[in-house]
Amino acid sequence: MCPVHSSPPFNAPAARRLRAALGMAPGHVAYGLRAQYGLLVTPETVMAWEQGERSPSSAELTALAGVLWCSPGELLAEPVTLREHRLARGMDPEDLARRVGVEPNAYLKMEESGRWKGNERQSAALASALKLSLAQFVGVTGKQEELDGLLRSAATTRWQAYVKPLAKLLPVPKAHLERVLELLHNEYQQRMVATVSWGGGESSTWTGDAGREYLDAISERFWSLAGGAG
Repeated sequence: MCPVHSSPPFNAPAARRLRAALGMAPGHVAYGLRAQYGLLVTPETVMAWEQGERSPSSAELTALAGVLWCSPGELLAEPVTLREHRLARGMDPEDLARRVGVEPNAYLKMEESGRWKGNERQSAALASALKLSLAQFVGVTGKQEELDGLLRSAATTRWQAYVKPLAKLLPVPKAHLERVLELLHNEYQQRMVATVSWGGGESSTWTGDAGREYLDAISERFWSLAGGAG
């Protein structure tokens, strides 16, 4: 189970830069947080945020974005988890759950565990709402290991048998998946044939090496073919 973080990945240099661009001192920011949002934040705390010594909570981050006239996403480092992507879009769990079509409590459990269990329609809605690339979707939903296994099997055996399992796993049209899996399978087979021919009498060693190299990089090749490397 993935750990649950109390604070989003705060981008301290961005906060400092945005404040300076507005001609504000840390005291002005603290006053705005108190006057506009009722948050008792001191100038020293604002400075600690900007120096990377502390990070604002989710509520403080949203309020800080309001005071600095920016979006919450501009105050975040590159998001990695589902929760971080949601925060970067400035969405609360209830709003995202409604857009995706799941109960808020069920969504929160999936967000906290790092394991997405939505159906195909809900997965597509999640990727759309958070503007996730295909690679990001796999990362935030905890499906990388499962995806790697399916792709390896599709490349080395009968790829047609893996269209349906992958369609359930990824928000990708079935017809597109079919084209990509066929390409992966053909590339793998062509590489194996070429290596056997080149290796002459030592084909078994070279075949194993070539196969492992291709399969180790198969996810990256999949992102490239599927247009989801993002």
